[in-house]
Parts: sequence; structure tokens; C-alpha cells
Amino acid sequence: MVLKNDPIGQAIIDFKKNGINQNIIVSSDLCEDDVLSSAYLFRSFDDMPEIEKIALSRCSGKILDVGAGAGPHANYLNKKGMNVSCIDISPLAIVHLKNNKLNARLINFFNIKNEKYDTILMLMNGIGIAGKLTNLEYTLMKAKSLLNKGGKILCDSSDIKYLYKDEDNGQWVNLNSMYYGDFKFQMKYKNHKSEWFDWLYVDFLNLKNIAKKVGFLAEKIIDYNNQYLVELIKK
Repeated sequence: MVLKNDPIGQAIIDFKKNGINQNIIVSSDLCEDDVLSSAYLFRSFDDMPEIEKIALSRCSGKILDVGAGAGPHANYLNKKGMNVSCIDISPLAIVHLKNNKLNARLINFFNIKNEKYDTILMLMNGIGIAGKLTNLEYTLMKAKSLLNKGGKILCDSSDIKYLYKDEDNGQWVNLNSMYYGDFKFQMKYKNHKSEWFDWLYVDFLNLKNIAKKVGFLAEKIIDYNNQYLVELIKK
């Protein structure tokens, strides 16, 4: 899949051109709309959350930045002299990345073949590309096929169970009827609107167990405010 409607890419191009910060509206089927600022897509290392800083410090060898966006992580790694390649399904994001002299390709992660990396970087809940918990095993198997022996995935996600609790800390939905981290999202920027798409937020225990089944050793690096960073090492 390559995006036809490209709100994130358009926001990247606009901010790069005029430097004016504008909002991207993130709509969900399970919670209220959220806002992502276009300026945040261009954040410097100093402005990154601690989880991202730690993840970047653990990158090594040949690196694949999945869903690179405006390239804040790839830019940092590239300036450090590291071997980093970017992929995204946003055509305009790829234009921007190439203009910044980064090695970037317009391709879906699941369509990559016959390549090997030492680190696969999936930040900003990049593991969410699995879409649903039932697809996570396949996603990790695909990632494993792209890793050298001893290679790793660095990804962050969130246990969003708290969204389903009321003020008395009681559950207001039956968590057994569905996986509570299976979401649908839509992005809107000015008059640009994406299609609705599936996106996964996965708790650490489920990620750890599925990763083990596929052949990864999962190590939680940091856990903060319902969000965590994990390193999945290929056995």
C-alpha cells in the first residue's frame, strides 16, 4: 500500500517550505480526536522523548528506519555517520527525505525482500503497522526475515488499557470481547484526509510472548507512563 491521500506528507512539505506549525488531526474509532503538530515531525534530538533518545543510542550496524516520516531519527543517525536507510508509504515524505540527502524509498515494509539489516527501528509505535494483535506474529516474522543473526528490533508501544477505565478505576468495556489495543485511525491535515487504517497498541506481555514464539528475545529497556521501549533480539 502506498498512500493516495497523504496528509502527513503534505504537512511535512508545508512545514519545510514555510516553517509554519499547523495541526494534524488524528481521529480514532475508540477515543476522542488528538492533535499532532507538524513541527513535532521535525523535532531535534534534544526535543525527543527519553524513549526515542535511548532507542537511537542502541542502534548499530546497518539500520532500517520504518515509517521515517520527516526523518528526525534518520537525520540524527546519519549525522553520527551511521548506515541508515528510510522507508515510508508517504510519497511526499520520501520526496522530503531524498531532498535531505537521506537514503529513502517509497515502499511498504511488508513488500521488502532479499535485504538484511542489523537494526530495525520502529519508533512512534511503529510496531502498530501490524494493525491488529492477530497480525503481530506475521509482522515479527517479516521483520525477522530482514535481520542478520543477532539483529534487533527497537520499538516502542503503549499499554492503553487505562483508556477503558472510568473515574473509579473500573473497566467500562469487556476486555475479553476484543483486544483493547486494536484501533482504527484517520489523519486529517487541511483538506487532506487519509483513509481509515488499522493500528495496534500492544502491551508488553503479549509482545513478549508472541516475539518468543517467533524467535526473538524481548527485553524491556524502559517503561514510563504506560509507554515502553523494547529491544527484540533475533536468536
